[in-house]
Amino acid sequence: MRVLGIETSCDETGVAIYDDEQGLLSHLVYSQVAIHARYGGVVPELASRDHVRKTLPLIRQLLDEVGLQPRSIDGVAFTAGPGLIGALLVGAALGRSLAWAWGVPAIGVHHMEGHLLAPLIEEPALAFPFVALLVSGGHTQLVDVAGVGRYRILGESLDDAAGEAFDKTAKILDLPYPGGPELARLAERGDPRRFRFPRPMTDRPGLDFSFSGLKTYALNSVRQELPRAEDPVQTRADIARAFEEAVVDTLVIKCRRALRETGHRRLILAGGVSANRRLRAAMDAAIAAEGAETHYPRPALCTDNGAMIAYAGWQRLRAGQSELLAFKPVARWPLEELPPLA
Repeated sequence: MRVLGIETSCDETGVAIYDDEQGLLSHLVYSQVAIHARYGGVVPELASRDHVRKTLPLIRQLLDEVGLQPRSIDGVAFTAGPGLIGALLVGAALGRSLAWAWGVPAIGVHHMEGHLLAPLIEEPALAFPFVALLVSGGHTQLVDVAGVGRYRILGESLDDAAGEAFDKTAKILDLPYPGGPELARLAERGDPRRFRFPRPMTDRPGLDFSFSGLKTYALNSVRQELPRAEDPVQTRADIARAFEEAVVDTLVIKCRRALRETGHRRLILAGGVSANRRLRAAMDAAIAAEGAETHYPRPALCTDNGAMIAYAGWQRLRAGQSELLAFKPVARWPLEELPPLA
């Protein structure tokens, strides 16, 4: 079975083709960073309009690159939520229309299920059950995964997601958009001994997260330290390093707890923040000390992409699930509402 995947949940247009015999044939991503950079964040209306302009040409380019005709596609998967509703509508309308025109089934995919299953694209033998840490700009969740569609939320952010806190702290440090990767780059030059930020909600039981206070702590540090700093550039780097290490340590502590509570021996990290090098290094060391394994998608499959949507859609289409002609994208969609595979 060969599935076309379409991802338009936010500010990146992603398309891909997944084949159950050959694996991922190809994927393309068009980023809207240049459009939104002048505003310091994503403008939903501009995102939707750009998806309208870019999605169909990107699909044509993808088919040309892999040398396929539309008649070679056996199903279409599109992101149905969660995300920006206008952006979702573009991908959903196009995906469902193409499936109708080509006479193949279509399926709406949960964006976070796409992230959760992304490591299996290149590690199809990775066995259930496992714990998944979904960590991105909009979500920070720990999930007990018993199988496709069999999800139990162990803990999640009560306010800002980790990626959101990265972006907001980057703004505080006057870094360009997108802020998260810029902050990580700045932190590489920081002195880890100068500042120590709190590790929120690690001094109490539970697996929930809270990063809003950590962002405020960074803001107060900037206000207190920069006016009297002999080297403001280095001080910003030191604050960035302290912030990043606090987020990383918090995520590591919670993941170790989740493995102990569930008894699972595998941890999957997925979502944009999972590409962070400091997080991967710290998580590898900590989880190995627990006698468990860590698994990640390659960095290109951590951020929003069509490959994860094609793969998640393939899982459900081959199980006989599909969308009716009437489709309904949703901005909010709890992961636990997804039906399990038969």
